[in-house]
This record gives sequence, structure tokens and C-alpha cells, in this order.
Amino acid sequence: MLAADLAGVRTNESNLPYVELNFDIFGHTLPADHGYALYSNISHLCPQLHEQQWLSIQTIMGIPDGKGKIYLTEKSRLRIRVPGDMVPVVYSLAGKALTIGKHLIRLGIPQIFMLQPVSRLRSRIVVIKGFQEPEPFLSAAKRQVEALGIQGRVWIPINADKEADRKTIKIKKYTVVGFGLEVADLSDEDSIKLQIAGCGGKRRMGCGIFIPKRGEV
Repeated sequence: MLAADLAGVRTNESNLPYVELNFDIFGHTLPADHGYALYSNISHLCPQLHEQQWLSIQTIMGIPDGKGKIYLTEKSRLRIRVPGDMVPVVYSLAGKALTIGKHLIRLGIPQIFMLQPVSRLRSRIVVIKGFQEPEPFLSAAKRQVEALGIQGRVWIPINADKEADRKTIKIKKYTVVGFGLEVADLSDEDSIKLQIAGCGGKRRMGCGIFIPKRGEV
């Protein structure tokens, strides 16, 4: 169980571990870039979560249509990672409707999971203010990981075009640049620590959240 004080992470006064609540989703489509709108909806329904630095909200996975929209599937979930004492607050989202742009979804009753250590983690997009080119970004990311006392190999994965995995997200009228990031050779303690702390900013909007690399147990 970790209850460490990490940079940008809430002190877990209740000594409860961080957990992830996974909500079933009832709906058909969402904008592909929905991180900001999703956070705004959740903050409106749960004002206690607004601007909390420890809050991690993963964007919802679906099948892209190539035109800025995703189709939801039976495996699509809303995943929210919080300290254990905040579970009742987040659980209150069960049954609520969210309007994301022109798209309506409803949340089911969540399952609650403990964070599990794995040696290799990935983040779909990490955003670090002031770093929009691969090499400076990677150096900045490594500094942030090292500042948390985490040891591991850190790199930017290569995309289908054999280039650094560059991504963007839209926040209000602004486009923010980030990169995919992977960290490997993690100890169990460091794996949990990275899942709690993340890397970079905008974790409430789906950035800098680390999950197991596909195929890891």
C-alpha cells in the first residue's frame, strides 16, 4: 500500500490505497478528442473533483471513424483513478447522463479495482508545458520520473509512420501537443507510484495516465 507524498498528488490522509473505478457506458458515439469535455461534465456533476491535482480521468476508448468521432463498444469504459477515501464521491456518478458535445452517454454502476504493479507501463499522451519537440520532451519526462524517485527505462514509442508518437488534444480553443510515453523495468513499488503520480499535466483530461502495456499481467 502506498500513501506517499508525491509531486502534484494528494496526500492520502485516510491511508487507503488509490483505486480505479470503471464505469460501463451506455451510448453510441463520442468525439475522438473528448478529454476536456468529459472532465467538464464530471466536474459539474461532482464539484468536489473540480481542479483536484490528484484526479486522473482516462479518455474513453472506442473505434475511430477517421472523421473525429469514435463508436463505443461493449468494452468501452470510463476509468477514474482516485485515493480510496474519494470512492463515494466518484461512485455518485453511477446512473448519471453526460452530454459531450452533441453526444449523450449514461454511466452504469462502476467496478472498483486496486492498482496492480506491472514492470512496463504506457501513457497514450503526456503533455509537458513548453516541450513540443521529441528530444527536449523526452529529457523533461525523464527528469519528472526521476524526481519521483522512480527508476526505469523511459522512451517515446514510434508510430506507424516510424516517427515519434506525437499527439494533440483540444482544450477550449487551444491545441496542446504531447507524445506517447512508455516506462519499463519498473519495480513493483515504482510501478504503483507512477500509476498514482503520472507524468506531465492535464491528467484530469486524459493525459499522463499510465496503464499496463498490452500483454502485461
